[in-house]
Amino acid sequence: MRSSWIWRSASAVRVVTFSTSLCVTALFALLCAVPSLFAQGGEPEYFAIRGAKVAPVSGPPMENATVVISRGIITAVGKDAVIPAEAWVIDGKGLTVYPGLIDSFTDVGIPAAVPAGGEGGGARRPQESARGPQDRPNSTPWRSAADEASLSDKRIETWRSAGFTTVVSAPKGGFFPGQAAVLNLAGERAGDLVVKSPVAIPLGLQPSGGFLSGFPDSLMGVLSYVHQVWLDTAWSVNAQTLYEQNPRGVQRPRYDRTEAGLSEAFEEKKPVLIPANSSLQLRRALELAERWEVNGVIYGGQMAYEVAPEIAAKKIPVLVNLKWPEAEKDADPDEKPSLRTLRFRDRAPSSPAALAKAGVKFAFYSGSITAPKDILKAAKKSIDAGLAPDAALRALTLSPAEIFGVADRLGSIENGKMADLVVTDGDLFEEKTKIKMVFVDGHKFEIHEPEKPKDAPKGDVSGTWKLSYTTPEGSEGSTADLSMEKDGTITGMITSHRGTANIIRGYLSGDKISFTINIPLDQGPTDIIFSGTFDGTSLKGTINVSNLGLSLDFTGVKPGSRSNAEAGAASQEGDAR
Repeated sequence: MRSSWIWRSASAVRVVTFSTSLCVTALFALLCAVPSLFAQGGEPEYFAIRGAKVAPVSGPPMENATVVISRGIITAVGKDAVIPAEAWVIDGKGLTVYPGLIDSFTDVGIPAAVPAGGEGGGARRPQESARGPQDRPNSTPWRSAADEASLSDKRIETWRSAGFTTVVSAPKGGFFPGQAAVLNLAGERAGDLVVKSPVAIPLGLQPSGGFLSGFPDSLMGVLSYVHQVWLDTAWSVNAQTLYEQNPRGVQRPRYDRTEAGLSEAFEEKKPVLIPANSSLQLRRALELAERWEVNGVIYGGQMAYEVAPEIAAKKIPVLVNLKWPEAEKDADPDEKPSLRTLRFRDRAPSSPAALAKAGVKFAFYSGSITAPKDILKAAKKSIDAGLAPDAALRALTLSPAEIFGVADRLGSIENGKMADLVVTDGDLFEEKTKIKMVFVDGHKFEIHEPEKPKDAPKGDVSGTWKLSYTTPEGSEGSTADLSMEKDGTITGMITSHRGTANIIRGYLSGDKISFTINIPLDQGPTDIIFSGTFDGTSLKGTINVSNLGLSLDFTGVKPGSRSNAEAGAASQEGDAR
C-alpha cells in the first residue's frame, strides 16, 4: 500500500566533468570512474500524474488529463486514463506535463578525459599530424559516446534539473572525433544511459593550423582529406564483402581502423553531421553532402535566414546552435563591429522561424552554453523572433528524436514510449516558470531551486578572469569565464592546461563571491569551492577542496586590466614624478 512505502527522490546521482590545475598533478588528474550513487530505495514503479495539462507534441494539448507510468513506460494518456491501484498519484492541478527535452548535439555524459582502463573504456589516442597518405590525422571514428558515457559527468545532474532527460552526445576534437549516441540522463551504471548507438558521425572541418602541424593545414586540405576517407571507406566495405564471399586465392584487404570505425555507419546511412553556420558554409555543406553521398545533417545553422529555401530543396535537417552570436563581454569598446556582424547578431535568432517557414526539419542544441537553464532562454529568443512556440517545443523534443532515429521511443507523450517527462508549473518558455519534477525512464526526480544570493551584488563579475594560486608544485593558473545574472547568480566555466569544468553553482552577494566546480578524486566526485571578495576590479580569496580539507589562496584579475592596488601604485608613482 502506498502509505507503507518509503520513497525518496533519486537526486543523488553524483557526476563530474574534468580535472583542473588547483593542486598537485596527482590530485587533479582524472582517475578512475566514479561508481554511481543512484539509489531508488523504495520508489514505486507506477506513477499517475492526474488532472494536469498535457502537451504530447505529437498531438494537441489536453486539459485535465492523466499520464500513467508503468515500469518506466507510458501506458496511458488522456482524460479517462485508468489509474492502476498500485500507482503513486501526483496531483497535477496547475501543472503542465511535457516530453523530456532533448539536447540534440553535445558532449554531456562524456567526461572531459577518459581514464585508462576505467569506465570510459580506454585512454584517448593523442592526435598526430600526417606523415603520408596512409596516415589518418585527427581521426578517431572508432571512439563511441556509448563506450565513454559515464555517470561521473556532473552535467548529467545539471542538465536534468533544467528539464533535459536526453542528449545526443559525441566525443569532440579532430575531423572524425567519434560516434554519437543517444543518452538518457539517469541510471545506476554507465550502460543504463545508452538509448541507442551509434546514431550519427560528427565531422569537424577546422584545420589543425600552422605549416608545421602537417597536412591538412587548410580548409581545402581538410575537405580533400575527408572526401578521401569516404572514398576509402566505400572501397574497403566493397573489398571486404567480396573477400568474405570468396577468400580463396585472393589477397586479404588491408585493415584500417578509421575505415573500420566508419564502415557500419556508412553501410547503414547514419546521419553525418556537417558543421556550417554562415550562408557560405551552409551552401557548401549542401554540396558536400551530395558530393560525399552521405545522409547529411547540418549543425550550426545560425545564418539559415539567408538560405532556408535552398536547404529545404535539398531536404537536409538542421541542428540549430542556441548559443546566439553576441559581443564578447571584455571586447575592446573602441573596436567597432562590421555592419554584417551586427546584422548577424540581430537576425540569427530568426533562423529557426525561417527554417520552419521553408519546411525544413530542425532541432536545437546547446552549443557552448554552459548553464542549461539558458538553453530555454535562448529558445525563447527564437520565439520572440517569429518562431511558433509549438515549433520551438518540437525542436527540443520530437524533431531531434526523428532526426536521430529514436522517435519510436522518445520525443512525445504517447502510449508505449519511454517515460521521459518534464513537469512544470506553467508554460515552458516563460521566464518565471519552474520545473517541479523530471521523470527519466520512469524514475522521478524532484527539482529544488538553488540558493539565491541574500544581498544585491556590488558590481558585475561577468567576463574572463585569470586566476592565480600557488600549489606545492609552484605557481599555477587557470581561466574563469564568468557570466552573472542581475540577482548575482554566477554561471560559466574554468579552464586550465588540465581540462575544463562547468561551474555548478555560484553567486555574488554584496561583495562576497563564491562558485563551485566538481572533479573526480579517489574519494569520488569532489566539490572545489572558490570563495572570497570582489572589489570591482579584482578577486581575492581561498580555494577549498571539500573532501581533503585542503585550502589555497587565489587572486583573480581580468587580462589587460589592473587591480585597485596596482592602479593606486601607478597613480602614486605619477604624483611622485
